[in-house]
Amino acid sequence: MVLSWWCESSPVKDKDGIIADGAIRSGKTVAMSLSFIFWAMENFNNMNFAMCGKTISSFKRNVLSFLLSMLETRGYSVKYKYSENIMIVSRKGKVNSFYVFGGRDESSASLIQGMTLAGVLFDEVALMPESFVQQATARCSVDGSKFWFNCNPENPHHWFNENWIKDTTKNLIYLHFTMDDNLSLSEKTKARYRNMYSGVFYERFILGLWRSADGLVYDMFSEENNTITLPDEKELISSAYISCDYGTHNPTVFLMWRKYHNKWLLVKEYYYNSCEHGFQKTDSEYADDLIDFIGDTPYQCVIVDPSAASFITVLMNRGIKVLKADNSVLDGIRAVGAKLKAGQLLINKECVNTITEFNLYRWDSKAAEYGEDKPIKQDDHAMDAVRYFVSTVIRRIVEGR
Repeated sequence: MVLSWWCESSPVKDKDGIIADGAIRSGKTVAMSLSFIFWAMENFNNMNFAMCGKTISSFKRNVLSFLLSMLETRGYSVKYKYSENIMIVSRKGKVNSFYVFGGRDESSASLIQGMTLAGVLFDEVALMPESFVQQATARCSVDGSKFWFNCNPENPHHWFNENWIKDTTKNLIYLHFTMDDNLSLSEKTKARYRNMYSGVFYERFILGLWRSADGLVYDMFSEENNTITLPDEKELISSAYISCDYGTHNPTVFLMWRKYHNKWLLVKEYYYNSCEHGFQKTDSEYADDLIDFIGDTPYQCVIVDPSAASFITVLMNRGIKVLKADNSVLDGIRAVGAKLKAGQLLINKECVNTITEFNLYRWDSKAAEYGEDKPIKQDDHAMDAVRYFVSTVIRRIVEGR
């Protein structure tokens, strides 16, 4: 359907566009991007088109990395101008230009303003601001222009679900994908993906459903499966990472992580709550505590939230190796959840504050009513430090993402 809905013989050729949503790894992006080029080259000549991702780099990685070679093997001549982010495609005497845009935030709408387009493809449209999508679709004033959307589901109150999928007045095709639609995936691979997620992320990424985030953030956390008694020192890889959530009026947390049988173990925690103790420590005092916390343990670096600028300065002046944390909240939460479910993240049973927060950290139900996925800003200090470690060390350094 994706490859042929626009063809002359198709009964739905007069639709204004197509929406493909559903599970991850279901083949949406491959089918949609390839068909978008086929349609454009079949119906237009010397026209401009837009292809949009959340960022230009993500679009290159997720779409162009395979699209260029696929087009060339099918007889299309493709030239990509990296300095301008334009793909020039030619075949059988027709030449069209495909501009690549990133729809990262509200300011992105200005990038596409003023263009005249014959069509636009949005890859992962649910990650883009509505203003960007409105501006891009408004540029499609050429007769016969069409819209192409694909995404993984988000909150059911998300603007794209409310204003495009549910809006029956829009003349669009809607297709729902599951991993079973991707015939290149083996049952073993699909089972691996199913085991990576739980709760709301399982419903969204595996079942492909628009679901609200509610209840516990880490509902997959189990004290039986994710906590252990601290093992003997000789079983631990000597070098450690320390992740830090720095608070002024809120608690300050240090977590020490070490490798244990190809898993990551939180071996000890520091948790200082100024409200309970009656006074707030200075940056210098926290730096002293961190040095005592590290002790003689060899360490790679201390991961700190980039917003804690004054504390970072004090640490660096003390000669402490600092790495600014990746503070992407939702991506980090998904990554932590996957590691917990896979049993790759373990917690020393003596780290009682971290364990307590795992059992209390919840989604904000009021934010969900407005289409937002946000955790409640309480019982989150150790949770932030855990997330910094997983996002910055495991995903960026160890896995090279």
